[in-house]
Amino acid sequence: MSTDTSTSGKPGGRFAWLKPPQFDENGAMSIWDHLREIRYRLIVSMVAIVVLFIVAFIFYAPIVELILRPYQIAADRVSAKNPDAMIQVVNSGVASPMLLALKAAGLAAIIAACPVWLYQLWAFIVPGLLNNEKRVAQLFLLSAIPLFLAGVVVGYLTLPKAFEFMLGFTVAQAGVVNLQDLNDFLSLEMRMLLVFGISFLLPVILVMLNMLGMLKSWQLRKARTIAIFVCFVFGAVATPSGDPFSMLALSLPMVIMYVVSELICSRREKRSLKLRIRSGEISPEEAEAAYLGKTIQTDDK
Repeated sequence: MSTDTSTSGKPGGRFAWLKPPQFDENGAMSIWDHLREIRYRLIVSMVAIVVLFIVAFIFYAPIVELILRPYQIAADRVSAKNPDAMIQVVNSGVASPMLLALKAAGLAAIIAACPVWLYQLWAFIVPGLLNNEKRVAQLFLLSAIPLFLAGVVVGYLTLPKAFEFMLGFTVAQAGVVNLQDLNDFLSLEMRMLLVFGISFLLPVILVMLNMLGMLKSWQLRKARTIAIFVCFVFGAVATPSGDPFSMLALSLPMVIMYVVSELICSRREKRSLKLRIRSGEISPEEAEAAYLGKTIQTDDK
């Protein structure tokens, strides 16, 4: 009986450490419990990635073919324009084939597991939020997954044109052979896809900050010119290929999403201010000033 009572306070017995810690009756949690929850979220995310990695490693051959397709399309286009251009893909070293399979499986696992690790991030943050903030977190989760995947798809569709631009500088007349190492190519493609995927989360972050009251639409309007410039600079720096096609393919959607985020935040604030005017909480003049980011001088006596 003593053994049972020692674990009765901990649901799950000896496997209780595999579950996230619960809040106490006051809705609080100690720092140690927060660290335990971080460990739990990381373990769940890593387990999902490892499981998908094993599956992807078993079927790595079609994954490698899918990854190499943008390069093959670009090489065929360059060869059609310049038949003398010698472009070959090589895999140097005894361990290179296995390393290629590991990288390909890892890339596929990280992308496929994004619903899991994004949910774990959301589940860690949401308990400490208020009710209205929880709606924001739900919006983040529901929007982040398709936007991240959309960014990866846009990046993948952009790769053939980017590779064609870079391979087009091959000097065929001098007998130069362009040898592309598969592992280096995969590392380049992996960075580009992740950059595109993360960059497409921009509107979710902006709207979420607006809903939390940390960012106003007038601030977005004021910073629009600088934000557009930063988007193009980021597109030039973040794309490892350095070609203008990849830069524009990343920068233009970011600019469009910034403007769309600004419109969404503006409409949301207008609707919120109209409700506050109807309830008598603020006057129309105060609402207009709040929307434009101005202050009204009042004489308090």
